[in-house]
Amino acid sequence: MRFAFFKDERIEATKGAKGVCPCCGSELIAKCGEVYAHYWSHKKKCVDHWWENEKEWHRNWKNQFPKEWQEVIHRDESGEKHIADVKTSEGWAIEFQHSYLKPEERRSRNNFYNKLIWVVDGTRRPTDAKQLQKIFDEGEFRQYGPSLLHIHFPEDCRLLKEWGNSNSLVFLDFNDERLWLIYPRISGNRIFLNSFQRNSFIELLNNNKFDEILDTMINPIQKDMEDLKQENIRSERVNIINTLNRIKPGRGKRRW
Repeated sequence: MRFAFFKDERIEATKGAKGVCPCCGSELIAKCGEVYAHYWSHKKKCVDHWWENEKEWHRNWKNQFPKEWQEVIHRDESGEKHIADVKTSEGWAIEFQHSYLKPEERRSRNNFYNKLIWVVDGTRRPTDAKQLQKIFDEGEFRQYGPSLLHIHFPEDCRLLKEWGNSNSLVFLDFNDERLWLIYPRISGNRIFLNSFQRNSFIELLNNNKFDEILDTMINPIQKDMEDLKQENIRSERVNIINTLNRIKPGRGKRRW
């Protein structure tokens, strides 16, 4: 945790400093070594069970955004509260996920935040990038336009299996200039990916223009994919009907 409360002010960890958790109010300990970034640690486990210790990857991402957006408490209508890694002034909660996350907890967070973006560390397991690259190399996808990919066999990539059925926006980070957007689930086993420039992603959020991109790029493509799904369903029904109509009554019966 980067920030604690002390006398109603947000402070960063320094040697000998005292502070309390902004979410649960319990006492925090300032961890100030000489190698890693200073941070706050709970004396006892935080009541916000969604909270996890930060890695350098986690902190680096948070530092792409203003300090006042970092570690913001979000409350829902029932009064339940959790600390969002980043919450923009447009209302987007951004969660940076390095460790494995159980599906039920992921679904809980999807439902808790009205507008949620996941950024997932694709480098945690060396096999994840290799599996995704293998899908690209073997052509196990269909390309729509310059960058939209329909993955035919997502079960061949563990990362896609874990995150492909989310109903929130998920960006996979493989530590290069691109992020890979997994479109919110459309149906069944269908997974669509789109490349997104890392710098553009950060700039749009910082400039409060991500809603605009959602309306002009992401939502229209999502609708096109839904329309394509319905068109495929209609075509399959027509093919079945035509096949049945070609079968003559009594065909195949033995004549005595």
